[in-house]
Amino acid sequence: MFVNSPPKFASNKRSVMSISRKAIIDALSNVIEPDLKKDIVTLNLVKIIDVKDNVIELEVKVSNPAMHSKMRMREACEFAIHRVIGKEWKVECDVVPISGDERNGELRKVLPGVKNIIAVASGKGGVGKSTVSSNLAVGLARRGYSVGLLDADIYGPSAPTMFDLAHEKPKVIDVDGKSMLEPIEQYGVKVLSIGFFAEVNQAVVWRGPMATKALNQLINDAHWGKLDYLILDLPPGTGDIHLSIVQSIPLNGVVIVSTPQVVALADARKGVGMFRLPAINVPIVGVIENMAWFTPAELPENKYYLFGREGAKNLAEELEVPFLGHLPLIQSIREAGDAGRPAILQEGTTSLKFLDEILHNFEREIRMLPFRKKDNQPQETH
Repeated sequence: MFVNSPPKFASNKRSVMSISRKAIIDALSNVIEPDLKKDIVTLNLVKIIDVKDNVIELEVKVSNPAMHSKMRMREACEFAIHRVIGKEWKVECDVVPISGDERNGELRKVLPGVKNIIAVASGKGGVGKSTVSSNLAVGLARRGYSVGLLDADIYGPSAPTMFDLAHEKPKVIDVDGKSMLEPIEQYGVKVLSIGFFAEVNQAVVWRGPMATKALNQLINDAHWGKLDYLILDLPPGTGDIHLSIVQSIPLNGVVIVSTPQVVALADARKGVGMFRLPAINVPIVGVIENMAWFTPAELPENKYYLFGREGAKNLAEELEVPFLGHLPLIQSIREAGDAGRPAILQEGTTSLKFLDEILHNFEREIRMLPFRKKDNQPQETH
């Protein structure tokens, strides 16, 4: 167990009023769980009980239940907080062992081997939701995570094209005596889509119950195995497919994609509102603004705001949800999707810079999800 070098602050002295849970989490993100080889924040092993009167109360879980292991974890947490925030804070850290169920991920009955199930949604079609989903999945895989992508857009599946799998068919394999679909792996991502079961030019004309049944089969009858992330590319809108998903799958969070255009923002607002309904209550990981501006290749310093300026960013601020970043309207991103090779695989490009920033912000917000209790509450929108 050890502590990484912490981020540097201008001053370690902080008042009771100025300390934030984020500052505590940032400090604890430098503490590594020795058996699991990742920091305790990424592993969701930290629970902040209370912060008041210069006392920080924590509950931290460890893999090794031995007394010396718990003592070392307590000392590491105290050291990390004192070094980053200041020694004037008293740290009361209760260290408890991880249960067997938590270690194996068996607490979740649906997709038990998946740590994070993240939906990518948009209120309106044509805003680049599938482009974001595919680049997000491949980007996470490139960062060392085990990733799956479920193309849940029953009526307009895009994954077969965007992953160059248009003519591929999943195999049926035997798993503990049960026949299951095996996702097709491409670019380090396990992919399943209803598009694999229809001809390229065949329209999927199903009523709601049939579409929902097909989607449930892709979820429950597929052998996803153990994943750090399963990305769900949802259909546009706020219909019965969305309700079916949130009722049957324990989503960890949702990413909202929108252009800065007024009509798209109105639908994005409805999307945020749907996930904030008390009956659904899925945390908003953040908002991504796609097609934020157009920069021609011959004028790389110029920005043309074709659909409006920073509309999605302003919406995120208004609704008090994180803003994950801008993605400009770049021809190479469209061409990459059409060619079946997501743009994030193109080294040294302008698009890679923006996609990497979005990924960085996404990872940060995922780490913060367990500590954003207030963000999960429905808020009034105007």
